[in-house]
Amino acid sequence: MAKLEFDQLLESGAHFGHLKRKWNPAMAPYIFMERNGIHIIDLYKTIAKAEEAAAALKQIAKTGKKILFVATKKQAKPVIEEKAQSVNMPYVIERWPAGMLTNFPTIRKAVKKMSSIDKMIKDGTFETLSKREKLQVTRQRAKLEKNLGSIQDLTRLPSAIFVVDVMKEQIAVKEAERLGIPVFGIIDTNSDPSNIDFIIPANDDASKAVDLIIGYICEAIKEGLDERKVEKADAAASEEQDEEAPQRRERKSKAARKERVKKEDTEAMKAAVVSKFAKDAEVDE
Repeated sequence: MAKLEFDQLLESGAHFGHLKRKWNPAMAPYIFMERNGIHIIDLYKTIAKAEEAAAALKQIAKTGKKILFVATKKQAKPVIEEKAQSVNMPYVIERWPAGMLTNFPTIRKAVKKMSSIDKMIKDGTFETLSKREKLQVTRQRAKLEKNLGSIQDLTRLPSAIFVVDVMKEQIAVKEAERLGIPVFGIIDTNSDPSNIDFIIPANDDASKAVDLIIGYICEAIKEGLDERKVEKADAAASEEQDEEAPQRRERKSKAARKERVKKEDTEAMKAAVVSKFAKDAEVDE
């Protein structure tokens, strides 16, 4: 996996924090200095924290569990959509559905409703509806797709959530915290990092910085998924060999028995021939 470079972060504007008067004192350990009334984030700490988060998320992906990405702010939405799709992970870029984690069964029902509409369209039931009913169903499907389409494959609670701007997504953070789901996040100088498990201090308003960090994180997730595939393939091959081993032993055993029987038959035939010749010799005498 490529390393997150200081110069790349600097160029993306990841070091720019908020105005000093808007800062959260809990972010003091991650602030390098103040310039023109703006806090400057220590990018070396950004790199270290990003590496920690990437390593943890890689392990989660390696176990086959899901990571939910959350970013509803304008700058981060397209980035999250693209990167999360690249690693086949669920994401929320529209309004956070209240109770999405704490009331997950209800959200799943809404997702299933979307699937049932798709089934109606495929099996022809949709065509039997009146024009007005079709319009209602189509609108309902579009609304569900907009809000829940990106979590259609999330059949159980995620094992972690990754948030861009924890202040804006505080409802998601609180729900995850309540359920004990680890929270990863890009944290700016105006945010409270106390309830975030894995902090990546950086400018969460700069789309280039968000793109760079999320790209790095998703690369780690992809590595975890690839390693999982390799391990599963190795396990399947090993299992296949274990299944074949008794069959090979049985084939060898059958061949050995056949050879032994053949040898015994040959010896018996030789003995019979020798006996026959001996009897013929006695008769001749």
